[in-house]
Amino acid sequence: MKLVRYGAKGKEKPGLIDKEGKLRDLSGVIADITNDQLSSAALKKLAKIKTSTLPLVKGKPRFGVPIAKMGKFLAIGLNYSDHAAEAGMPIPKEPIMFYKADTSLTGPNDNVMLPKGSKKSDWEVELGIVIGKKARYVSKKDALKHVAGYCVVNDVSEREYQIERGGTWDKGKGCDTFGPVGPWLVTTDEIKDPQKLDMWLDLNGKRFQTGNTKTMIFDAATIISYVSEFTTLMPGDIITTGTPPGVGMGVKPKPRFLKAGDVMTLGIDGLGQQTQKVVPFKK
Repeated sequence: MKLVRYGAKGKEKPGLIDKEGKLRDLSGVIADITNDQLSSAALKKLAKIKTSTLPLVKGKPRFGVPIAKMGKFLAIGLNYSDHAAEAGMPIPKEPIMFYKADTSLTGPNDNVMLPKGSKKSDWEVELGIVIGKKARYVSKKDALKHVAGYCVVNDVSEREYQIERGGTWDKGKGCDTFGPVGPWLVTTDEIKDPQKLDMWLDLNGKRFQTGNTKTMIFDAATIISYVSEFTTLMPGDIITTGTPPGVGMGVKPKPRFLKAGDVMTLGIDGLGQQTQKVVPFKK
């Protein structure tokens, strides 16, 4: 299934995308797409619904974050060897973990706002893993059994804050609007192998990132198992898993960072597409 939340900010309704790509309203079945709806039992129940009986949604409404109350927003850095090379950093021996603030979460096509005084904001198309079952010290073998589904994430990053301001990466990753998620949460029955997904990002119509999840240094199962050693993963948590090469920081001979008016378009096979316009800081 492709589960969505659609409508104005703060007033989103649950929905799903049918086999013909049409948006159907789920509000007559569930109140919202909450953490409780991510269990295997709840997803199986939703999967049994005859989609043709659900009301069609007219027009092209806004999509929000596909989970009503997302939990922890975790991330893995430098998880593609060629991206590590373009960043001038060694390939990590263990996954690099950091957090993105929950206040960075935004809909997949909402504007991305530059932080006040930002000079080095950058883009990163990434595969997001949505947890559906509590995971604590899980084995790599069992890790994917704890996944509800997958989604597209743009791990927008302010490189000056991240790299040059000392401390952890978090300060360059958690700015408002720096976490577009969606458009859909695609359940695992549609994504048999998360390590065979093409991914891409265009800036103003020009291709900058082209990659495939098969080149991840640490695959999805390894990441879930590793992260569960350090924090208990709960339904509704999301882990964004790193980006392939082609970020603005790596552009030669001179880096290309985001500026107001830029448009990012990005997607992953089977998981949909996002488009964000970059806007200046505003209180």
